[in-house]
Amino acid sequence: MEEIIFEIISNGGNAKSLAYEAIEASEKRDYEKAEELLVEANEFLKKAHKVQTSIITDEVNGNHITVSVLFVHAQDHLMTAMEVRDLANILIRQNKRLNELEKKLS
Repeated sequence: MEEIIFEIISNGGNAKSLAYEAIEASEKRDYEKAEELLVEANEFLKKAHKVQTSIITDEVNGNHITVSVLFVHAQDHLMTAMEVRDLANILIRQNKRLNELEKKLS
C-alpha cells in the first residue's frame, strides 16, 4: 500500500511543479512552453487519479484499506496539485490578456 500511496504523492508533486513552471513560463511570455508544461502536468495528474480510482474501486468492492496519515497526505497532495493546475490555467489566461493589453498600449 505504501508504494501505491507514494505513486500518488510522486505524480501529484510532479504535476504541481510543472503547473508552477507553466505559470513562470507565461510570465516570460512563453505561452507555448506554458501549454506544453500543463499538458505534461495533466498526464501526471491522470496517473495519480488512476491510482486513486483503483483504491476507491477496491473499497467499493469490499477490499477495505486502512486509512493512514500517509494516505491522507497523498490525497492532500493530489487535490492541491489539481487546484494549482486549475489556478495555473487562470493565471496563464490572465498573463496572455495582460500581454495583449500591453501591446496595445505601446
